[in-house]
Amino acid sequence: QVQLVESGGGLVPAGGSLRLSCTASGGFFSAMLNTMGWYRQAPGKQRELVASVTRTSTTNYADSVKGRFTISRDNAKNTIYLQMNSLKSEDTAVYYCAASYRGVDYWGQGTQVTVSS
Repeated sequence: QVQLVESGGGLVPAGGSLRLSCTASGGFFSAMLNTMGWYRQAPGKQRELVASVTRTSTTNYADSVKGRFTISRDNAKNTIYLQMNSLKSEDTAVYYCAASYRGVDYWGQGTQVTVSS
């Protein structure tokens, strides 16, 4: 079982920055915690992938955030981060952390990011 806890969301003006964190805990083998990532869901829209990172730090980004967001991972802490710079109003959403472990996807409870224009 994997529990994911996100932190770091909040209200920020357009052009500002935020850093999200997500830590995995529970009874699992850390070495088998595979791809982790961030998704977001804005009101009235489908959940979408923002960025993901494999255990070996291969990253993938949505086109809309390339060059502005950076995902990173600390395997020793079972934690991933999302550094978000140059935030835009369209980045406003609930951001969810996700992790793949032994073929099962786990989700965090979400953290709200609101960018004021």
